[in-house]
Amino acid sequence: MKAIKNSQRAAAGPLEELIYRAGELKAELVAFAQSSRFDRQLTAALIDAADDQGYLDEDLAILTVDHFALQHRLPDGRTVVERFVAQHRPPLSGSDRELLLGWRDVVEGCFEVRLVDGVEIVLHNLIDDLVYRVYSNLGAAPFARLRKGMFAIARIVPLSQDADAWLVSGNFAALPKSAVRQVAQNALTILTAHPELLRRNPELLRRAWEMQAQDRADFVDLFGGDLVVLPVEEFRERLSEHYRRRRQKALAGLDDKAAERAAAAGPTPDMLAELPEQLGDAETVGVIYDEVEGLNFYGGFGRLEALFADPALAGDRTYLAVLRGYLRDDSVSTLPIRRLVERHREGADPVFRKLLGKPGFCWDRDGEALLRRRKKEFFDRAPTPSISVVGERLADLLRRNR
Repeated sequence: MKAIKNSQRAAAGPLEELIYRAGELKAELVAFAQSSRFDRQLTAALIDAADDQGYLDEDLAILTVDHFALQHRLPDGRTVVERFVAQHRPPLSGSDRELLLGWRDVVEGCFEVRLVDGVEIVLHNLIDDLVYRVYSNLGAAPFARLRKGMFAIARIVPLSQDADAWLVSGNFAALPKSAVRQVAQNALTILTAHPELLRRNPELLRRAWEMQAQDRADFVDLFGGDLVVLPVEEFRERLSEHYRRRRQKALAGLDDKAAERAAAAGPTPDMLAELPEQLGDAETVGVIYDEVEGLNFYGGFGRLEALFADPALAGDRTYLAVLRGYLRDDSVSTLPIRRLVERHREGADPVFRKLLGKPGFCWDRDGEALLRRRKKEFFDRAPTPSISVVGERLADLLRRNR
């Protein structure tokens, strides 16, 4: 399906032409992502998305393919859409390249419908508290059931920065007004787990940085430093105490509305109960509250601390296995390794020489290059706070639907 039939294109305006072209390019991109060259990676992504019985419904499959095409990092660090743009023959025009590469800026949201006007809808994202003017390359059909005040769960990508226009990408799920409580709670859960989704709203982002700085100061006051190594159970208990104190501090002297907006970040009691299980069989956990990266915890950090403090332990493969796991884990930034090297600089060279099998390795000369090879994604990523701030509309919905 296309938003504009070929016979109508001559009469179409610039925005309609852009929507039509976006539909053509998206179809090509999806075919490229589903080609044999990416079969192994895409199959793995679809398997990961399936439930415990291996079932994957059509909507989730579409979502997974869309995420794979626009956001999944290939072994060389590039995304599929970046590879598509680079390898397209004949070469794409400058405008087509700009359009496609702009799609890496995906906005995933729980939206409240503000306006429905044929092929155009106006959506208020409850997560980042911003308003978006949205279109579909399928015309008005996906919006036919929408009414003002309803909700939508969707992914959108930039269509035209100049016109502040956005395009539906992947599935578009419409929910009735009666789902307000479910939608608001879902938005809060997503925001709590992914504070980086605030990145498009400068005001919320500024407040989140301020809150993180204060929270870090409170953490240091309670724990005695911004890096501590603790037994897993003690870590859970003390972190629970930290969040109890923070919640009390946030609520003190505030009315209901201000309290609801105060802060959404930090583990809930259920999340805290799951932490030891997430850490696997680790006996200790390293906790680092960095000024930029925020609060992070690392299983087995005590063994790494011992390894860098006493490089003779590099003869024990179990110690090296922990360090190797940190380097390979895509979810672990460069932070723990940098902090270990800072604390035990004399141990860095012998430890990495043993790990890499390179007798001439020198951290001062080779360390940065090593981290850039193993952790490229973290060098490309813009820093965002680890604390979330609830926008006014979401706070209002949460308060009225408690």
